[in-house]
Amino acid sequence: MAQEKLLLIDGSSLAFRAFYAMYTQMDRFTNKDGIHTNAVMTFNNMLDNVMDEFKPQHVLVAFDKSGGTFRTKMFDDYKGQRQKAPSEFIEQLPYIHELLDDHGIRHYALQDYEADDIIGTLSREAEARGWHTDIITGDRDLTQLATDNVTVQVTRKGVGELEPFTPAHIEDTMGLKPKQIIDLKGLMGDTSDNYPGVTKVGEKTALKLLHQFGSIDNLYKNIDDLKPSKMKENLINDHDQAIMSQTLATIDQDAPIEIGLDDLDYKGPDIEKLRDLYTRLDMRQALKKLPGNEAQQPKKNLHYVVLTDANLGQLPKTNLPVAFEIEMLDDNYHVSPQIGFFIGTKDETYVSTDVTLLTLKPLSTWLAGHELAVFDAKRNLVAANRLDLQLPHIGFDVLLASYLLNPDQNSNDFGQIAEDHDYTLPLDADVYGKGAKRQVPDDEKLFTHFAEKAQAILALRPHLLKDLDDQDQTKLFADMEMPLAKVLARMEIAGIVLDQPKLTEMGDQWTSTMHVLEEKIYGEAGLKFNLNSPKQLGEVLFEKLNLPVIKKTKTGYSTSVDVLEQLKSASPIVQDILDYRTVAKLQSTYVAGLLKAVLPDGKIHTRYLQTLTATGRLSSVDPNMQNIPARDEGKQVRQAFVPSQPGWQIFSSDYSQIELRVLAHISGDKNMQEAFKEDRDIHANTAMKIFDLDSPDQVTPDMRRQAKATNFGIVYGISDFGLAKNIGITRPQAKAFIDGYFAQYPKVHDYMDNMVKTAREKGYVETLFHRRRYLNDIHSRNFNLRQFAERTAMNTPIQGSAADIIKVAMIRMQQMLDEHHLQSRMLLQVHDELIFEGPAEEMDQLAALVPKVMDSAVSLDVPLKVESHYGNTWFDAK
Repeated sequence: MAQEKLLLIDGSSLAFRAFYAMYTQMDRFTNKDGIHTNAVMTFNNMLDNVMDEFKPQHVLVAFDKSGGTFRTKMFDDYKGQRQKAPSEFIEQLPYIHELLDDHGIRHYALQDYEADDIIGTLSREAEARGWHTDIITGDRDLTQLATDNVTVQVTRKGVGELEPFTPAHIEDTMGLKPKQIIDLKGLMGDTSDNYPGVTKVGEKTALKLLHQFGSIDNLYKNIDDLKPSKMKENLINDHDQAIMSQTLATIDQDAPIEIGLDDLDYKGPDIEKLRDLYTRLDMRQALKKLPGNEAQQPKKNLHYVVLTDANLGQLPKTNLPVAFEIEMLDDNYHVSPQIGFFIGTKDETYVSTDVTLLTLKPLSTWLAGHELAVFDAKRNLVAANRLDLQLPHIGFDVLLASYLLNPDQNSNDFGQIAEDHDYTLPLDADVYGKGAKRQVPDDEKLFTHFAEKAQAILALRPHLLKDLDDQDQTKLFADMEMPLAKVLARMEIAGIVLDQPKLTEMGDQWTSTMHVLEEKIYGEAGLKFNLNSPKQLGEVLFEKLNLPVIKKTKTGYSTSVDVLEQLKSASPIVQDILDYRTVAKLQSTYVAGLLKAVLPDGKIHTRYLQTLTATGRLSSVDPNMQNIPARDEGKQVRQAFVPSQPGWQIFSSDYSQIELRVLAHISGDKNMQEAFKEDRDIHANTAMKIFDLDSPDQVTPDMRRQAKATNFGIVYGISDFGLAKNIGITRPQAKAFIDGYFAQYPKVHDYMDNMVKTAREKGYVETLFHRRRYLNDIHSRNFNLRQFAERTAMNTPIQGSAADIIKVAMIRMQQMLDEHHLQSRMLLQVHDELIFEGPAEEMDQLAALVPKVMDSAVSLDVPLKVESHYGNTWFDAK
């Protein structure tokens, strides 16, 4: 007859380990109600693994009971150093208990005792019956329970690996019998449980003593045999401490538990209850593994056909979308080596490392006649353009669809995105390695990777389309993001010319200015030092010149911009240092940085990241063209951006106060709407109310500046503290400003309250175009996290809608340029501004057309306003 198997799990230990195993990614694992699920998910995976491995007939998960135990009565400081469990962990414990109930697994806690004591008592009873027991724990203290019939499985590396402690293993690794673990702890103490042991006796010394004497009792019986030493002195002085620690370390195997082995029969999980729990907690991977869900994962065929110029005509004609990608090694697809391509149909994947095949007529014609599904449409369009290949029918983009469904998942990691949508790749998603070690693998591995990627794109497409439809985002995907990807590709391909000699000349002037400022600063300081060293600068300002210390850091004095701004009146050297930093940044970022980014055609080809921000705003990299200064001396950099052809000019149009106009529309505030309809100065309008003025003529420039900061601060959910800091007034004054603002625009306050309420009810807020922003921390017990989520709820519909509006304008503007057969083309988008280039004779036509298109991009309850200029450089056009 087979031996009965009992599985005892240290629930408290493993739940903590499960929580911290995914701690750094905790905010990725929340459900739609904002409940964290990282501990539940990891604990569930561990549970599945150990149940599969050990296949027990009887199971119990033991937990510690809140409050003290008999050990704390014995020693007040027992576990006294432990901090309170994080609220994000505590909120998950009820779900771990529910998880166990649904798995059909008994869990139990006992007042005045620990989980260890429950496990010890049941393992002793099981041994008496001749059962075999496996104990799963993260705590090595339980290894004292090991016998020939009890194996203590201790977790390693989170909860993923187990090390089996049997009496033989303990003997091999430590030279001890299991019960001697108690004596070991008595001598060396335990920092985790906070009991002392003997002063300055660590594990090495304790093992040596136990190898010699066998036990604490025998050690003290023969204490006189030890040579005089500090250790002997400590042993004698700490005798009572050692005996107490020995007792604290001893697991009680006769605890008064109210359950017995007969209560622990395992009969299997309740699948429907688990399905309900996994659904509520959005645990999709766990849901997918349940019986009845396996069919969701399509069977994967990794077979492939290698294309050559001889078999291009064998590609089958199909009415279904086909997966396609030009694969590149690096992120910057304008210059990255193109290492191959794949075409995937439902029956076969066609692959090659020879991208020139794409330029041959049989293949280019075939591609032009089929709808393509890709991962990152813009990347493929730019890559195809490098080959003079047209891809007119890209109809689906996994990256864009996934981003709309979950804008917080903003990586370009195909494997991660596939897994997030329940399609697990069997291969290493990053088949090329990372960083400087990236390289192309051998053909077999590369082609298998291509086949897997092609199948994943085709398998994900219907599920992503359904999810978009369920979230009312199909129109956003099909009418905005997909067309925009094609518009952005054209803009990136066009690029913008950088007048390199002009920029170099500016750089030389700024270098000279830096030298002048350096000498001036050295004279004011009375010595030469490294101006770029915060440590040396801090010593000069706060030790040699004795300026007041505003803030300190771990490494010394803070010399940050905000600190220096506060010190400007204390010494002329401070303004010179600020000026030096400004010029140094211009030189390094906007001269050296931009010159480095110029490609052989003399142009800068930035990359627009369409899936980075949670609000939907575009970002620019390699280089960041949205960061080119628009004011002060840095604005001069714009003189270096010029048209690509003689007789052409740069044209610029930007929305005026678009976010405030969106706020006026969304909030429905009549006072704000009236101000925009009458084309009043909205900042002067606000200043009149804040300062209780009768006429716009009474508004001073400083009043307008403060009102402007209040207007935009409100949009971002600013507090009175934040506003006071921003505009240099007292907190009570800032509160009065905000109160005055809401008195003038009462519906804005109502809008903000409603957005926070919506976020709490739904877990997300939306833009006018149904772009969602999920706010997992809106229910957080952490005040700072919850407050940030509330501010985000207020701001996202405004900022996100403004970003959507300019996207619509870009799509329609490209259509107008094509319909009017203009040579002019769109080059850049810088937040609320669009930059074009074109023949001088088309400038008047653009001046009429662009504002008209931008004004009508969306119909709001207030008019949109566009300001346009043009000239020989970007500087002249602004």
